[in-house]
Amino acid sequence: MSRRVVPTAAGEVRARASALLETHRLAAIVPHDEGTRLKVVYVFLAGPPDDRVELEVLLDAVAPSVPSLADLSFPAGRFERAMRDGFGVEPVGHPNPRPLSRHGHWPAGYHPLRRDAGPRPPLASDTAPFPFSPVEGTGVYEIPVGPVHAGLIEPGHFRFSVVGETILKMTPRLWFVLRGLERLAEGCTPERLVELAERVSGDSAVAHGVAAALALEEALGIDPGPAVSRVRASLLELERVTRHVAGIGALANDVGLSVAHARALTLVERLSRHGAELTGHRLLRGVARPGTGTLRAPLDGVLYREVAERVDELVGSVLANTVAVDRFGGTAVLCAEEARRLGTLGVVARASGLGVDARVEHPFAPSPPTRVSGGGDVRARFDQRLGEVRDSLAWLERVAAGDEVVGPSPSRSRDGAGLGVVEGWRGAVVHRVTLDGGRVARWSVTDPSFLNWPALALALRDTIVPDFPVANKSFDLSYAGNDL
Repeated sequence: MSRRVVPTAAGEVRARASALLETHRLAAIVPHDEGTRLKVVYVFLAGPPDDRVELEVLLDAVAPSVPSLADLSFPAGRFERAMRDGFGVEPVGHPNPRPLSRHGHWPAGYHPLRRDAGPRPPLASDTAPFPFSPVEGTGVYEIPVGPVHAGLIEPGHFRFSVVGETILKMTPRLWFVLRGLERLAEGCTPERLVELAERVSGDSAVAHGVAAALALEEALGIDPGPAVSRVRASLLELERVTRHVAGIGALANDVGLSVAHARALTLVERLSRHGAELTGHRLLRGVARPGTGTLRAPLDGVLYREVAERVDELVGSVLANTVAVDRFGGTAVLCAEEARRLGTLGVVARASGLGVDARVEHPFAPSPPTRVSGGGDVRARFDQRLGEVRDSLAWLERVAAGDEVVGPSPSRSRDGAGLGVVEGWRGAVVHRVTLDGGRVARWSVTDPSFLNWPALALALRDTIVPDFPVANKSFDLSYAGNDL
C-alpha cells in the first residue's frame, strides 16, 4: 500500500486534481477545523496496486474558499456542497452551489461542524419550499412521496415528474435524520470510535467497523496480523451474503412473490443466528477493534453449503415466473458510462459493467473473486447479487475448512492520520481518522450510498411509476449511511 500526502496551495488544487483524476477516483473531501485555520484533504484512490494520494490544502478560517472541482468530477460537486454546509468552505465556481445536507429550517450562516458553531440555534418555524427543479409540458404532473413511509423504511422524500405512468425525472431529498456522528466522534477513544462506526448503518456494521479499525491502525502504526485480517474478511463476506439474500427476497416480494420472500427471510434468520454465535450480535458487531478480532465460535462450512443450495432453489423459483422476468428485464437501466461519470460503486457499478471492487483495489486480506455483470437493469443487479452470494459462500466454506490462507497485513506508518477502505456489500466504505493525544480529532465517513443515490435518480428515467419499488430495491441504498 502506498499513501502520499501532498501539501497543496488552493490555487494548485484544480491542476493537481485534474491530473490525478486520469488514474484515480476522488473518494472523499475531508475538511478539518483547526481553530485559526481550516484544512481540506482531498482523498484520491486507485488500484491495484493500492495507491492513496491526499492533497492537503490549508485555508484561513475567515471566509475560507477553494476552487470547485465540480466540472471535473461529479462526486466532487457533491462533496463540495456537503463541505459548504458543514464547514462554510465556499467552492468557488460551483455550477450548483445550493445546500445539500442542510434543510431550510437551519439558520443562515450556521455550520454545525465548525468548532465555534456552539449549541444549535432555534430553527426557523416557516421557510420557503425546497427549490425542486420543475418539469413542464403537456400532461406533466408531480407525485410527492415521503419523507414518511410505510413500515420501517427510513425517511426520504422523492419528487416524481411524470407523464401518464412514465417517470421523466425523480429528485431524491434526503438528510432528514442527520445525527451529527462526525461531531459526536470528536474526543472519542479509538475503541469508542469503532463502536460508533458500527452504528453508521446497521446493516453494514462490519463494513463500517472494519474501515474505522483499519484507519485507526494506520494512524497508530498497528499491524493487526493475519489472524485478525482473516476474521474481518470472513465477517465482511458473511454480512455480504446475509444482506444480498435479504435483497433477493425483497425483490421477489416487490413483484408479488411473497412466498419466495418468506423463504429468503428464513435463510436470513439462519445466517443472523449464526452471526450471533460468531460475534455475540446478530448484526455482527463487537469484533472489529483496533489490533484485535476473534470469533466466539468456528465458521460453519456445512451451513454455507446448505444456504447456497437453498438460494439456488429460491432463485430458480423466482426466475421461473414470467412476471418477475418481465418486471426485472429492461427496468431502470444505468449504462456503464453513466455509472462511471457519477462515480457509482459496488453492486450497482458492477451490474453496469464496471469492475470496481475495493477487495481488489485496496486489499487487506484475500477475498472471493470479483464478478462483473452487464446490462445495468434490475435483472443485472439481481444477477450480480446472486453471483456474489455464490462466490462469498464458496469462499467462506473454504475458509471454514482452512483452505484459504490469509497473508500478512500491509505495513502502516504512524503519523496520526489513517485511511480505511473496505468493500462493504453496497460498495466501498471510506473512513478517514485524525488522532490528537490518542483521541479522535476528526472522523470522516463516506458510505457508498452517498455516491449511488444520484445514480438511482438517473436510472429511473423512462421507468414507469409502478416499477419504482423494484428499481429502488435493486439499488438497495442506505438512508442512515447517507444521513450522518
